[in-house]
Amino acid sequence: MANMDPIKVIIADDHKIIRVGLRGMLEREEDIFVSGEAENSEEVMRVLETSHADVILMDIDLGETDGIVTTRKVKQLYPEIHVLGLTMHEEPNYIIKMLEAGASGYVLKNAGRDELLTAIHTVAKGDSYFSQKVSATLLQAITRQKENPDGLKKPIGPTPLSEREIEVLRLIAQEFSNGEIAEKLFISIRTVDTHRRNLLEKLQMKNTVGLVKYAIEKGII
Repeated sequence: MANMDPIKVIIADDHKIIRVGLRGMLEREEDIFVSGEAENSEEVMRVLETSHADVILMDIDLGETDGIVTTRKVKQLYPEIHVLGLTMHEEPNYIIKMLEAGASGYVLKNAGRDELLTAIHTVAKGDSYFSQKVSATLLQAITRQKENPDGLKKPIGPTPLSEREIEVLRLIAQEFSNGEIAEKLFISIRTVDTHRRNLLEKLQMKNTVGLVKYAIEKGII
């Protein structure tokens, strides 16, 4: 059986010492190949013209143009590339803006080696990954947005989703991977992927953060 191609990663960070450290760590992994580095938005786009990437590790503080804007550019021109936010910012507004720009995940720079590798492998498969602290911050922020002045959640409204779609959405919002959802619901991974695409299309959402917002708004989680 032939070996699978390594995950091609581009490191985008305006600090050279961070790029060097990340490259050194990632190059020790047999299934990861660092295909490029960039210190600002222009370099990211220039590197992508000649180097393929499956995943971009994207710092939010990326030179003169921030990583949120750069993420949006990348997803517009290269929608197949998965962007993983890697930053020190844990404020809700940064997290939400990054995900709305199209990022597949968000990890803090104080994460350990194992967590970063898990995040890279997760988003490379097409799933989303948020570190535990980021998940808690995101859910708290969205929940507060959906509460009324008395601090009570809005009542559950009507939804066009089927019971199965609601089950899948609930598990997506709880950050289960496609494989884990398939195992819990006794369906194939391909079926889960189809449900995920249908949810995005039916609810007119662009990414997972939109699905999470909807799930909270409707009281699904």
